[in-house]
Amino acid sequence: MFKIQWLILTVCLSFTAAAKDNLISKPFEFAKTLTFKSQSLQQSRSVHVYLPPSYTQNKQQTYPVIYLLDGSKDEDFIHIAGLVQFANFPWLNILPETIVVGIENIDRKHDFTTPSDNPLDQKELPTHGGAKRFIDFINQELQPMIKRHYRVNETTTLIGQSLGGLLATEILYNHSALFDHFVIISPSLWWNDEALLNQEFNPSQLPKSVYIGVGKEGEQMERIAKQLHEKVTPKLLGKTQLEFGYFPQLNHGDTLHLAVYDAFKKINY
Repeated sequence: MFKIQWLILTVCLSFTAAAKDNLISKPFEFAKTLTFKSQSLQQSRSVHVYLPPSYTQNKQQTYPVIYLLDGSKDEDFIHIAGLVQFANFPWLNILPETIVVGIENIDRKHDFTTPSDNPLDQKELPTHGGAKRFIDFINQELQPMIKRHYRVNETTTLIGQSLGGLLATEILYNHSALFDHFVIISPSLWWNDEALLNQEFNPSQLPKSVYIGVGKEGEQMERIAKQLHEKVTPKLLGKTQLEFGYFPQLNHGDTLHLAVYDAFKKINY
């Protein structure tokens, strides 16, 4: 009983203090969350959408779109959308005003991977193998929905890190027409005995830019990132803007933020 009385007293004192200071409390709205039933995936999915400040002011303007894998609130959406806002500041003007669509995860180990014959892959990621359906979801549902509901132009960017970088590489290799710009950070190309790296790179459509980044993440991760850069260079050199970033002061857990900022500074939109 004493605890309940103390709780009531604390709440009352809080309201009294707020009234005394004439405080007004209201939510700080940063983005919208869209939830819908995906026909491709046969499940409810959510995406978070950040709109630049001018979106509601200039009704005639259209905007490029960044699609962010691992785009949940508790993953990469907030800090990547914040980087976009920062890069938009007029005294920097690194990036054009851009819409950010963060794709919330349900099972990234399923959605970001192709089927693997490697026994260790099968053991550690038992739900793997859903990349094809997830790419169909992006192509057939998500991108058309964003085009219907927002004033977008034709410029699109995909950002993926780790397993998200694996999926971004899969899309670059086999569905390159889906995006103009690819930002691939610390890609998990060890998947399925490095099958993607052993595949011929022959994109159906040349992207406008490809940025590959990696930190000090161990011999294998650094090697496969550099090998990816070397693999795509012969087909892209002189036709596509190609950038590589190495961040020896960072590791797998913290390379994304600085690498994406580096990509924003270097990519020609």
